[in-house]
Amino acid sequence: MKTAKLAKSFRVEDGAHFRLKDFDPADSGQFKSKEEADEKLQKDIARMADLQDKLYAQDQWSLLLIFQALDAAGKDGTIKHVMSGVNPEGCQVHSFKVPSETELQHDFLWRTTLQLPERGHIGIFNRSYYEEVLIVRVHAEILKNEKLPPSLVTNKIWEERFQDIHSFERHLARNGTVIRKFFLHLSKKEQKRRFLARLEEPGKNWKFSSADIHERGYWDDYQQAYEETIRNTATKYAPWYIVPADHKWFAHLVVASAIVETLEELGLSYPKVDAAKRKEIHEASKALLKK
Repeated sequence: MKTAKLAKSFRVEDGAHFRLKDFDPADSGQFKSKEEADEKLQKDIARMADLQDKLYAQDQWSLLLIFQALDAAGKDGTIKHVMSGVNPEGCQVHSFKVPSETELQHDFLWRTTLQLPERGHIGIFNRSYYEEVLIVRVHAEILKNEKLPPSLVTNKIWEERFQDIHSFERHLARNGTVIRKFFLHLSKKEQKRRFLARLEEPGKNWKFSSADIHERGYWDDYQQAYEETIRNTATKYAPWYIVPADHKWFAHLVVASAIVETLEELGLSYPKVDAAKRKEIHEASKALLKK
């Protein structure tokens, strides 16, 4: 299985018939172990570094990577491993927590808009505006604290937010920001195993939060919210990747594959040097050799 084909098999561009149950969280493709997949992952990381250098030099496109998942699915680790080879100067990472008082004084897209990547850069959102149709939908009390006029909070609010996200992502795509969205698809069984590891292994105790256990009680609600969100926001210009996350090493491989594939599609290259610039370089070279 080629790397690009690997990513494409988990890509959703049209959510009309999307069902989360059609994707197996324990899928690992043709790979049987971390060791078997690691060689390909390292090649992808190296290729990504080369493409990022051209993205930065060309200074036209920007790439926005959005990571969404339930607790313990491995967002932080995926970002750490997959992006290990990129130049930090051309990469911006933002994690979005509970909105601040200032952020609540604006529309739900405001705080993420401020952090969009510049041209030539890769932007990474660890959670994003999609929280507004996920956790806010599961916990209705959060919506009540968002200071919206009551007349605007109707039974159509989620449909309206999907429409707003559609328009926002289309606007970004039309202005040179390429969007790729990753849902790290974790099974309930594997989440339990990882939570237990956080409790039982001293080196992982710091990761434990009682809030994670509380949120696990809403598992079915979150599954439904994710399914409907992906179904309503998957597009050709901003596709979702349903990344099997039970095997962290395979999740890393799928994400790396998708990023490499996306950058290759842009036809990136270093800026061409015109005759005047070549002459300037030649004169500078001669001057340096004399000194």
